[in-house]
Formats: sequence, structure tokens, C-alpha cells
Amino acid sequence: MALQGKKLINDPNDVVTEFIEGLVETYPGLQYLDGFPQIISRVCVCVCVQIKVVLRADVVQGAYDKVAVISGGGSGHEPTHAGFVGAGMLTAAISGDVFTSPPVDSILAAIRAVTGPMGCLLIVKPLIVERLQNYTGDRLNFGLAAEQAKSEGYKMEMVIVGDDCALPPPRGIAGRRGLAGTILVHKVAGAAADAGLSLAEVAAEAKHASEVVGTMGVALSVCTLPGQVTSDRLGPKQMELGLGIHGEPGVAVVELQPIDVVVEHVLKQILSQETQYLPITRGSNVVLLINGLGATPIMELMIAARKAVPELQLEYGIAVDRVYTGTLMTSLDMAGFSITIMRSDENILQRLDAPTKAPAWPVGSEGNRPPAKIPVPVPPSPSGKDDENLLITMIYLQILTEPQELSKQGCILEAAIEAGAKEIINIKDNLNEWDSKVGDGDCGTTMYRGATTILEDMKKRYPMNDAAGTINEIGSTVRRVMGGTSGILYDILCKAAYASLKQNTSIGANEWADALEASVAAVSKYGGASAGYRTMLDALIPARTVLKQSLKAGDDPVTAFIASSEAASAGAESTKQMQAKAGRSSYIAPDLVASVPDPGAVAAAAWYRAAAHAVKSKLHASDS
Repeated sequence: MALQGKKLINDPNDVVTEFIEGLVETYPGLQYLDGFPQIISRVCVCVCVQIKVVLRADVVQGAYDKVAVISGGGSGHEPTHAGFVGAGMLTAAISGDVFTSPPVDSILAAIRAVTGPMGCLLIVKPLIVERLQNYTGDRLNFGLAAEQAKSEGYKMEMVIVGDDCALPPPRGIAGRRGLAGTILVHKVAGAAADAGLSLAEVAAEAKHASEVVGTMGVALSVCTLPGQVTSDRLGPKQMELGLGIHGEPGVAVVELQPIDVVVEHVLKQILSQETQYLPITRGSNVVLLINGLGATPIMELMIAARKAVPELQLEYGIAVDRVYTGTLMTSLDMAGFSITIMRSDENILQRLDAPTKAPAWPVGSEGNRPPAKIPVPVPPSPSGKDDENLLITMIYLQILTEPQELSKQGCILEAAIEAGAKEIINIKDNLNEWDSKVGDGDCGTTMYRGATTILEDMKKRYPMNDAAGTINEIGSTVRRVMGGTSGILYDILCKAAYASLKQNTSIGANEWADALEASVAAVSKYGGASAGYRTMLDALIPARTVLKQSLKAGDDPVTAFIASSEAASAGAESTKQMQAKAGRSSYIAPDLVASVPDPGAVAAAAWYRAAAHAVKSKLHASDS
């Protein structure tokens, strides 16, 4: 059963006028003619005419000293046409009702409002309401308005844009539909007019642009007119190829395909050598426009652009000078997109790159295209010289791939890391049990992944003789394996320690204490927690304090390390009485977390304590 489409509107009959009112409230460079509704008396017959015209606020009636460029058509394609009114593009735009050609009186009102002695160019796009049936409303209404304006003394020219490449070549007077390529013609003509060219010159540039542009659309859904039911023409796994922008049926209905396949098909159709719609061959330069039809996320449009550019370059040997991607000419709420290709030359690029104040024109696409991707930067060497960079890289790779003969300090560091990782593995279930009461129950599993990977990588990846480099590598490991907030925080912990340690030529107890202090400060800074927040800092902050104090008092480094590990354990235990101020626990009622230690704090205390005792055992073994 067909259902009426949901719309955020008032009266369906007022959507166009209310859109225009909102548009000019948003953009101070735009105005509209006070003409809806307007009663016009002709030969004693009262006719209600609605003048829906948006124009540049800086153009004074009759005094504009450049060619006026005017376009328009049925509404429902926003931001086309009114969104492209502005200096450097359209001087005025006429809106008809939804999918309805604007009346002659509205077109005349626009011409009279903005045309000066340089004259006026009308840009018209014919449309087809039903397949193969030419819709001449725009052509006739704009044509009649042009002739009337001429009789009033205005200089007038008209260019018709038919860029549809989906239907077979027209026979007789039936023309091609005007689609999103019209926007590029608007920009070329508007920039030419803004440059001060004559009416004949502006019309010639617009006509040339219209002859070298082609478009094809693809839809996943049918649009819904305000106040009407939604068509069920397309099934849930179907798509339509070659449709117009008034919701008319396309050339074919096919099964939904991946977007790469769709883009390939559309480009093949536009560039077909059989229809020869466009004078584009291998070696040509083009402009590409990926246009959303109203309900297509920008993500999907960008995926289409990512396929279209290399396809044109590699498969067709065509250089892509500019890419415009966005929702520019819609069909109300239709899901789908269209691809437009315009053959480019130096003059067309100059017109497209020229500045404009039209609010809907996509900015940031002008200018020559640099390479789309560049190599990921690597950390610079201390000298900054390429040959030394290469040498350092080769030496480092050799360190990572060949067995190392560990120094005494390397052996101690290896023992500490191994002990800490094994302790985390041992308490995995306890961490998960505590975390199930205050979080999502995976703290132990997450830490276990990090610990097991560290053990696996120790022999082949970590340069144990380089303490700073090892800590840096561990940080990268835990972030990659653990992921989430925990992985990032531990990587910050390690990166801060690495930055502190690498400043020293020799590393002793005081340097390790400074590294711990830097690590705690970095985690607190970026994580936002501090002492008493019920996090791993409640174990590491006491450890840092005791370690610094003990060393300053002259205690033996191992004694100081053991004392600081006891402080870490006591700090973790104290989290049982804390109200959480960070992490998932902060969303849980305090009475539910009471008597349960913070799993993150317990884990930090556990590996710290295990590392301290491993250092003590290793030193005692070497002394004996």
C-alpha cells in the first residue's frame, strides 16, 4: 500500500515561496521580488500570478552595467536554480511550482528587474516528463518571455542546455533533457558576463559549454512530491539507470550493483563513441561533476568520485582538470547521483575558477590538481640528511631482524617487560570479573591481547639495548592490538616516556623516574583524569611520587623501585572507595562500584609491581 511521504513542511502549496523566504533570510546577498501572490488585471479578467524570482541584492533595476544571466525552471531541484544566484554566476533565477515550468509573467518580471543596457542571456534546460515525450514548457515560456522583452527594447539571447546522455540520440524536434551539466553552463556564462563581455560573447561561451557537456543519472529510490504518496516503482534491491530529475522512469531498471560497477557503466554511456554525444576522445581534458539527487550521503558521492577519476584517467586516457562533488541539482528526496563530464579548455577552466558569491557553488575545487596522495611522512633523522636517514633506517631494520647480544641493561629491561606481560596474562580473569561489575567486562581480555603480543614481539621486534626505542615500540604494539581508549592511553604513556628517555645518552634510575613522571603527566593531560578519578593514574601517580622521593632521599634504585610498586598496589586498592569520575564507571551508581577496585588501576599496579621484582631478581642474580 502506497503511503504519503513524510515532509517537514506546512501547506504543500506553499513550499516554494517558503523556501525562497528562508533562502534570502540566510544569504544577505540575495533578494526576491515581492510578487507572491500578485493580482494582475487584464481586460477586466483577474488572474492570480505568483512571481517567484530570486535576484542579486546588489543589482539595481535598469542600471546593471553587465550582461544579466537568468535561468530557472520548476522547483524541487534545490539548490538549483536560486542557490546559484550571485556575482559571477546567475543574476536572477525564476522558480516555478514543484516540477512545473515558471509562467511567462514571472520570467518577464525577472528580466525587467535585472537587465540593463548590456542585455540578458536566458539559459534554459528542457525536461521530459514521460519517457520520449518532449516537455516544452520551459522552452516555450522562456521563449515567449524573451520575445516580449525584445518588444520592450531589451537585448535578449537564449541558450538551451540538453546534456542528457541516457536516451538515444533525438530525432525530429525532440531534444535532450537538461540535467546537472546546466550548472556548469551557468558558471561559465556568469563568469563571462562578470568579466564584462558583450551579450553575443557571453551567449557564445554558454552555447559552446552546452555543446561539450554530458550527464547521466542513477536512482535508488523515487522522489516524493509534497503532499503526495511515495511511488513503489523501485523494489528494495533495484536501481534505475538514466532517469531525469522529475522522477520520470529511467531507461532501465536493474539489480542494485556496487558503486564501482555503476560508475563504470555511466562513464561508458556518457563517452560512447556510438552516440557521440560529446567531442571527448583519448587525450582530452575534462571537468567532472558528481551530483547528489537529494538523499544521497556525501560519503557515497565521494566514493563515486574516487572511482570516476582514475577510471577516466586509466581506462579512457582522459585528464581530469577539476572535480566538483556535492548536492547541486536534486530531485527532491531522491536517493541517487548523476555524473557530468564537460570537455575543458583554458577558457572554460578560467570561467569555472573565477570567483563567485553564489551560495551553492562548491568552493575549494578551483586550481590545478596536485597528486591525490603523497607518501606517509617518516620521523626525521637528527641530521636531516637523506643519506644518513637511509643509513639509520638500514641499521634499525638490521637490529629488528637479527638476533641481538643484549647488554646488561638490555637483559634487565627484557626481564622487566616479560614479567609485567606475564602478570597481566595471569590476572586476566580477575580483571574481567571486576570489569563486568563496573564496565563491559573485557578489561582483562583487552590487556591479555596486548600482553601476549608483547611477549611474541620481544625477541624479533624490540631493540632491548635501546630502552627508549623499546618503550616506543611497545606503545605502538598496545595501541594496534588493544585498540580503543585503553590502547591509546597506553600508547600516550609510552610515547611520553620515549620522548623523555631519548634525550639522554645514558639511562639510569633518575632518567626512568623522569620518564614515569612525563608519562603520568601526558595521560592526565590528554585523558583528562587525575588522582582520585578511579583510573590507572591512581596506581601510577603514587608510584611516581614514591619513586622520585626515594631516589631524592638517596635510597638504592632497586629499593626505591620496589617501594614505588607497593605504593602503586596501595593506590589501586584505594579505588574501591572512590567514586568514578572518568570512563564507563562514572555512569554507574556509586553503590554498585563500591568495594570493587578499578580494573585499569589494578592492571597498571600489577605489571609495575612484577617489573620491579623482576629487576630486583635479575640484579641479585648477576651480582651473585
